[in-house]
Amino acid sequence: MPAPQIVWFRRDLRLSDQAAFAAACHAGGPVIPVYVLDDETPKHRVMGGASRWWLHHSLVSLDATLRAKGSKLTLRRGRADVELARLAKECGASRIHALHHYEPWWRNAERALAKTVDLCLHDGNYLAPPGSVTTGSGSPYKIYTPFWRALSERMPPPEPQRRPAQVPAPDQWAESDNLEDWNLLPTRPDWSGGLGDEWEPGEEGARKRLDAFSRRAARYEGVRNLPSREGTSRLSPHLHFGEISPAAAWHATSSVGGSVATFLGELGWRDYAQNVILQFPDYGGKSARDTFDGFPWRTGEAANADLAAWQQGRTGYPIVDAGMRQLWRTGWMHNRVRMIAASFLVKHLLIDWREGERWFWDTLVDADYASNSVNWQWTAGSGVDSNMFVRIMAPLSQSDKFDAAAYVREWVPELADVPDSEIHDPQRPVRGYPARIIGHREARERALAAWEEAKTRAGE
Repeated sequence: MPAPQIVWFRRDLRLSDQAAFAAACHAGGPVIPVYVLDDETPKHRVMGGASRWWLHHSLVSLDATLRAKGSKLTLRRGRADVELARLAKECGASRIHALHHYEPWWRNAERALAKTVDLCLHDGNYLAPPGSVTTGSGSPYKIYTPFWRALSERMPPPEPQRRPAQVPAPDQWAESDNLEDWNLLPTRPDWSGGLGDEWEPGEEGARKRLDAFSRRAARYEGVRNLPSREGTSRLSPHLHFGEISPAAAWHATSSVGGSVATFLGELGWRDYAQNVILQFPDYGGKSARDTFDGFPWRTGEAANADLAAWQQGRTGYPIVDAGMRQLWRTGWMHNRVRMIAASFLVKHLLIDWREGERWFWDTLVDADYASNSVNWQWTAGSGVDSNMFVRIMAPLSQSDKFDAAAYVREWVPELADVPDSEIHDPQRPVRGYPARIIGHREARERALAAWEEAKTRAGE
């Protein structure tokens, strides 16, 4: 009998259109699916609380799907390269299959593992392998628009593949951890009730989300910026955890017409972000533009109090507070509101974008290193491709422009009785709702002065 094949799952928790899993099943020997909870290799990039909640439920779903095919998921905890090498030796596996991952810690783990076992890496988490879309001279793109133009020429991606019909099982299974012993779910207190109400982690939950979105994807451009409407796909956590492939999302939506091309461009942005961290592995902690090295970010007691108010949705700006409360309750925030809330932290409060990136990392169910880092640096103006710092969003007018009244009422119940004409910018005190921590004009002038100081420090 051929030797066993190990499948190393990470952020690719599906059986359909999963090239590593398919290759292992087609090799002819027993297949051992394994997930390793590695809190050592990522160091300060250990998954946040919301991501761990999602991971628990996604692993439950994946194991149930495997068991329906006569297989099961083996769980190990520790350094991924060490645990996988140990498992391969225990079961006499000849090869480990996995999908490529591009976060710097996973690339380090892949290199370490390849020194001790036969590691076969496959593509499949992105529309095109990161690093493969280059300029005519062979250089990687740094700017999204030409990157997307070049990527579009290679589309559509290959048709998604069905899950293998058979999963050969070993005669004897290796030792496995108990998922409950990992304590991925919050206790004392259990703050995850809103996450459970909102999401169904796993491959089946992803399929349902995609089916629902594909029926309205043609109207995407017209409604995606309206937080009071069901306009976005809400596929981001399913894509992040690999419960559905981007190829499957592309083929399910690309032919519906209307403005679906805008959604496809968002899938392309996800690819772009991975290409950025492939070029700049420390992008999540280091500004790409030198001007920001000496930026006069606010620190100290007052800044910390403002940061806490932002985190808690108590800034006195309704659209910002609604978004931050939605994030805390559901682990997700509407994309337009993410931009408004991020801009407010960086430019109105003059707090380092890395503070916001860390908060999102802990609280988002779709906390993706590449997308989170690229989006924060785009908003701050510090990225290789970014908005200019001096373009400062006006959250009060943004709320009105994008018709966010119902959204504000849902997440800021103190304002439920305020009429539409005032809810975006309440002119009178409302019981239980805080006053603004800073006025818009004052914040704008302070931000522009800080920018001039940063340029002076940089010698510009």
